[in-house]
Amino acid sequence: MITFDLNCSNGHQFEGWFASSADFDTQKSNGLLACPTCNDGKIQKALSVPNVPRKGNQGAVALPSVAPAATETKADAPAPEALPPAVAELVQKLARAQSELLDKSQWVGGNFAETARAIHYGEEPDRLIHGETSSDEAKALVEEGIGIAPLLFPVVPPSAKN
Repeated sequence: MITFDLNCSNGHQFEGWFASSADFDTQKSNGLLACPTCNDGKIQKALSVPNVPRKGNQGAVALPSVAPAATETKADAPAPEALPPAVAELVQKLARAQSELLDKSQWVGGNFAETARAIHYGEEPDRLIHGETSSDEAKALVEEGIGIAPLLFPVVPPSAKN
């Protein structure tokens, strides 16, 4: 299952659960989606930032979504506007580029820092990898001269996929 933050043309924000991104597209094109508040059928995905958990028992840091929640909107306030088409297109291009890179790379999970070092020092074959590591470990890799980059969009580990 995949969860999307959705908006109607009247500015109401709500959540929808779908089997896949294609399932959302199919339901939208068949007119099966409607706002639970006003029954508006003009539904679009809202750009949002995920809730990113910290390591261990440090709790989670909730990052705000781009559009305000429906409960935060005043009756006289203007409805939140959709992303400008150029920005929405850029976000889609970035997501596709990340997806293509991930298809060509190997998931190494929590062994990211160890594997990145082994590749850097020639102990393992050179290849693209992705995984998880702490911010301190990522800083240490950069200080060692090991090239890494954060992913712009969240990734579901292979073991957590349906």
